[in-house]
Amino acid sequence: MSGIAQHLSRRLADRAEAVCRHYLSNGRREGRYWLVGDVRNTPGRSLFVRLHASAKGPAGKWTDAATGEHGDLLDVIRGSLGLLDFADVAEEARTFLNLPHPEPEPAAPRR
Repeated sequence: MSGIAQHLSRRLADRAEAVCRHYLSNGRREGRYWLVGDVRNTPGRSLFVRLHASAKGPAGKWTDAATGEHGDLLDVIRGSLGLLDFADVAEEARTFLNLPHPEPEPAAPRR
């Protein structure tokens, strides 16, 4: 995972329940987990997102018991919105977290 992805993933994990309420709105909290049908926000109980870090693992990690898929909250954003490019996922995560958008790198001087 790139440094940008790790940073965004950690920041999203700090707000795991808020991320789930926003992107997985068809689910609900049950104990220390958010339950929903799948990463595309289908109603159900197959996918569970860990809301708090525990001995079982960090907050924000999820597993879909029906398919075996797993990931982090960046994957939730990608799947729930149907995004394909990481740049779009990162942009959405920054918007959700109210983070400033990175400045474009200056172009090298031409000779």
